[in-house]
Amino acid sequence: MTSRPGNLAQQALAGYRANDPATQPELYFPPYASTVKRSPREPLLPIQATLSEITGPVFGHDLIRANDFDLTKQHDGDPIGERIVVTGRVLDANARPVANTLVEIWQANAAGRYPHPRDQHNAPTDPNFTGAGRTITDAQGRYRFVTIRPGEYPWRNHYNAWRPAHIHFSIFGPAFLTRLVTQMYFPGDPLLEYDPMYMSVPDEGARKRLVSAFDWEHTIPEQALGYRFDVILRGRDETPMENYMPGAAK
Repeated sequence: MTSRPGNLAQQALAGYRANDPATQPELYFPPYASTVKRSPREPLLPIQATLSEITGPVFGHDLIRANDFDLTKQHDGDPIGERIVVTGRVLDANARPVANTLVEIWQANAAGRYPHPRDQHNAPTDPNFTGAGRTITDAQGRYRFVTIRPGEYPWRNHYNAWRPAHIHFSIFGPAFLTRLVTQMYFPGDPLLEYDPMYMSVPDEGARKRLVSAFDWEHTIPEQALGYRFDVILRGRDETPMENYMPGAAK
């Protein structure tokens, strides 16, 4: 028997469900000053995703260049700072790998400055470090980046406010609606407990999932320390995401 188009759409949408709210940051968290103005004032109305929204537009794999995963090889000279290797897996709620998905990162340089005109922090720029990379997960959901450990920087959220060292992650998925954004932190950073962005995640276990683990296996002798950061897209163990909205598709 031939399935009706409506039934096919329902089947395709079945895997897209809301996040587990206990794992996600608060939309209104006064210590994080920006949320006071930008958080919603009325109850949110979940909108069911349609088939067209979760199947396009898509990105082209031909946009991935050979050195996009290695942020230390994107310019003529070597960037300044401590080289690191960041690896991990993108997984679903059942620990199954999410293969062939675009993973992008962006970060400050070793001095804590972004190569953007609006970043007026009086730390030095680095002409050999753009601070952005991209790669595609393999059949086991694995990704790998070579980069520079980012520096901390002031951000004026409150008196003497400093952001911990972090790397921004974007997991694209099959379409724009499924794109998720999060941040990776480093183990043992004393700034974490003072950072409102990190502390806006209510569950301590979920917060800890934002902190990478030292990875001896992927440490390159005499070259770079390794860090592991897995991204879990759904379920009770899912990774906190910056763009979480109740009822949003995943």
